[in-house]
This record gives sequence, structure tokens and C-alpha cells, in this order.
Amino acid sequence: MGVPAAKIEPEPIVSARVKVRPKAQLTLPEEIRRALHISEGDEVEFAVHDDGTITVRGYVSIPTDQAWFFTPQWLAGEREADEEITSGQGTAHESADDMFAHLDALAPDA
Repeated sequence: MGVPAAKIEPEPIVSARVKVRPKAQLTLPEEIRRALHISEGDEVEFAVHDDGTITVRGYVSIPTDQAWFFTPQWLAGEREADEEITSGQGTAHESADDMFAHLDALAPDA
């Protein structure tokens, strides 16, 4: 029986070391905050795994009156619109009134 090979850890994209201060506080370095896409007031989740590794993820709080924008249905519509714009589909309008007139013309008779 051979000796098991050591697990090769992937090289980190960003690495930093900080000291734990009184009351178990630490300051996340700027490069870590940028990598996590977090800023003051955002949340951070720490998860400890069976192998001893720790995953850190940033969370950006979303006001409840804006949560509709992040529903799967809304995001699918945004992707569809982006694809249509990229492919040159769609109609440009000179004003909001022109846009609503165009939409009214597309609507089935009520």
C-alpha cells in the first residue's frame, strides 16, 4: 500500500492575513472586500466544512420593495430583453407617448 498523495490546494485569486482584535473583531482588507463585492452594512457568511476549509461569501442586502427585481421570472425577462437588444430586435421610440401608443396598438382589443 502506498502513501496517499497530499491534497493539492488551488492557488487563491486573492489572499490576505489579518489579526483578530479584542472581542474577536477583524477588519477585512480592501482587496478581500472587493473580491466579495461587499461594503459597509453588507453581510458576510462563514461556513466551516468537514475537511476544515472555510467558505466566506458576501451578501448585499436588498430593500424589500426592490426584491421583485430579483425574482427568477423578472431576471428571465431581463435576459430575454438583453438578447433581443443584442440581436438588433426591438423598436426605438422618440418619446414615452410614442412607446405607449405602439404598445396599445399591439394589445388585443379589449
